[in-house]
Amino acid sequence: MSYTVRNMAEIGTDWRVVDGVLTAWFDTPSLVEGAALAGRIGELSADIAVDLRATGLRVRVDSGEYAEAVSAAARDLGLVADPAVLQALNVVFDSPNPSAVRQFWQRALDYVPTDDGGLVDRLRRDPAVRIGQATEPRPLRNRVHLDVVRPSAAVEQANLGEASGPFGVRHADPDSNEVDLVPGGALGEGTETADWQAVFSAMACYRTPSPAQQRELTAAAAALAEDAGFPLLIDLRSGLVIIDSGKDQWEGDAHGLELDFADLAEKVQSVARKLGAAADPGLPRFVQLFLDAADVEAVRAFWVAALGYAPDRRAEASDIYDPRRLNPVLVFQELDASEAERRRQRNRIHFELAVPSDLAQSRLAAIVAAGGRILDQSADRRLLADPEGNELVLVTEPGDGSTPGDA
Repeated sequence: MSYTVRNMAEIGTDWRVVDGVLTAWFDTPSLVEGAALAGRIGELSADIAVDLRATGLRVRVDSGEYAEAVSAAARDLGLVADPAVLQALNVVFDSPNPSAVRQFWQRALDYVPTDDGGLVDRLRRDPAVRIGQATEPRPLRNRVHLDVVRPSAAVEQANLGEASGPFGVRHADPDSNEVDLVPGGALGEGTETADWQAVFSAMACYRTPSPAQQRELTAAAAALAEDAGFPLLIDLRSGLVIIDSGKDQWEGDAHGLELDFADLAEKVQSVARKLGAAADPGLPRFVQLFLDAADVEAVRAFWVAALGYAPDRRAEASDIYDPRRLNPVLVFQELDASEAERRRQRNRIHFELAVPSDLAQSRLAAIVAAGGRILDQSADRRLLADPEGNELVLVTEPGDGSTPGDA
């Protein structure tokens, strides 16, 4: 949906257009208080996407009318918006044959086509895919690939052909862009956590036919997580509650808490079943982005600054992640520095970061300060490169009505 300056001015300062969607983030002191706002939002419309986190919640709406009502509900609860944290990270493929590439990734990801020829997650959780026409040959192996984890039955149904690679899960699209399509499995052996899938995250997706059921499950899961001291991720969609640990956070060495996550999962499952919510075992999915680098530390430092991400706490992990767990994890692995030709070749995959227009200049400054180079720019798009030439396009919404500043 397109929003004019006049319409944005009427909505107020809480909201920005990010990646074409009217979006706000409201800081909250706890999951429980965030769940209270989520419940109020659910009374407005089942079609509002809410992503509840321990520190706040992101709200995406299709109507300015709902935006005003959400802001009013937040004010009533004493919650304040912080537009400075808003962003969306997506993936762009450059291809001489966009149609064939699209078909491959639609099966791999179980995404749906968009009017502009791209693909999008129907649950609006994982990064969108855009596919552009390539203008030059890039025959060497790409330095970017995707990891996708789905339930084993869904992996089999995707039917991507014979797998390869050291773990037997690697597939390539018609342009040789690679995906590791990994089959997930049960979180544990007992029935107490049977609703949960381990897909790098521990995840349970519950169908909730009534708004009251959705509200009660959200509040109960938030309270259980709060009692355990665990920063659970809870995403609300029409008739659906997605409860997620975050990548690897169900494992003790990743979260560093005195907590057995299986115990929390069991309690959430028990509450969900008492409320009559039914788990949908085919829905869990995890997507992360991989980048090969000769100097992992330098490239990783660039992307931490460029994306506002945080490093994984584990010494052996190269992951960086969105502190609010709203955007995809980015993982780095070492590339042989002697592969000079491969390092010089432009990637067939790059990343696209959408930010509000009033934040573009400060984000651009952070990127340049971290060693980024400006390759090209226009009013609403800036093509940037990291120290090894991996590309990031910084995108803003023209005329989104937010304060333009010096962007």
